[in-house]
Amino acid sequence: MKIPSGIFSSPFSSFSNCSSSVFKSSISFCNLSRKNKHLNDFERGQIQLLHNKGYSAYKIAKELRRASNTIRNELKRGTVTQIKGIHDVQVYYPDTGKLVYEKNRKNCKKKFKALKCSKYLDFVKQKFNEEKWSLDAICGYAKLNKLYEGQRVCTKTLYNYVDIGLIGIKSIDLPLRVKRKPAKKRVKENKRKLGKSIEERPQEIETRKTFGNWEIDTVIPKKNKEEASLITITERKSRMELILKLNRRKASIVNETLKNTLNRLKEPQKIFRSITSDNGLEFAKLCELEKTYIGNIYYCHPNNPQERGTNEKHNSLIRRFLPKGKSLNDYEEEHYIKIMNWMNNLPRKILNYRTPIEVFIEELNNLGLLDDNEELVQFDIAI
Repeated sequence: MKIPSGIFSSPFSSFSNCSSSVFKSSISFCNLSRKNKHLNDFERGQIQLLHNKGYSAYKIAKELRRASNTIRNELKRGTVTQIKGIHDVQVYYPDTGKLVYEKNRKNCKKKFKALKCSKYLDFVKQKFNEEKWSLDAICGYAKLNKLYEGQRVCTKTLYNYVDIGLIGIKSIDLPLRVKRKPAKKRVKENKRKLGKSIEERPQEIETRKTFGNWEIDTVIPKKNKEEASLITITERKSRMELILKLNRRKASIVNETLKNTLNRLKEPQKIFRSITSDNGLEFAKLCELEKTYIGNIYYCHPNNPQERGTNEKHNSLIRRFLPKGKSLNDYEEEHYIKIMNWMNNLPRKILNYRTPIEVFIEELNNLGLLDDNEELVQFDIAI
């Protein structure tokens, strides 16, 4: 490229006016080599000054404490051919070197792996749109079952693809990506104590090492005492979920509904070793089921739903299909079973991407209870 002399009015030209003593004193502060750092504007000005003085690339590199190849590459990028009279002259300009450097940087990005994994991304879209799986559950399930070898990308990459609109899934479709409301401050009040406190619960339940310890709550789609609601029961170790319809939120009806389910079991206390509840009035009579149907009943501290964290998390999953404000009368009973079936067949990261139903059945087998409780598994869990 031939450029007439004087075309460039370089912002780096001021370096050429610096005295060598001032320049050397500025270099003396750089007493350590700079690795893995790109050249900056000041260094390019220094390269121009030393190059014009006749320094070789090796000597410039030594002065700047840089690799000699770094200097050679910069000189190659920033050198242009100028016409001076009848002669062509090779001249280095820092701003030219910077422009070429920035252009090259734009073209050095790693190519999207998405171009080579279209079948895997189709699988992701199918599981996300039709089965409502999370991106992490899809990724973990594919890895566990060795699907799409050589095409899989990690969970973080899938979220990156969503951000740039590469796989047809929008951020608004991801439940946990919407803006969360700040927690409201509540004044704690002295509330009733219904039974044994969660503080009396054995440590083995807290660590989730033992099977048969459940958490219970109600989901109320519509705030009306006469409206139907749901009882949700979550097994702490396997994350198994039971969803039972409750015609009215009364303690006696809650007990009756639980009895109807537990009566199907030959040895209910082996499966329901304990239940942890909140202090809602609908659970005020749970202690009547203690020892007969359920091993132990524990109650959380007032205003501490995090003490039933797994159950609360599952309730948020149910809300995807049963939004607040809608009456349960608008849905058939099959709808609740489908929700329960979906939750129990959703791969979980905490279970190494196994499903709750797989872990639950394994635990029943370990206790030798699967044959006795096969009806419960088939009817309530809807495998």
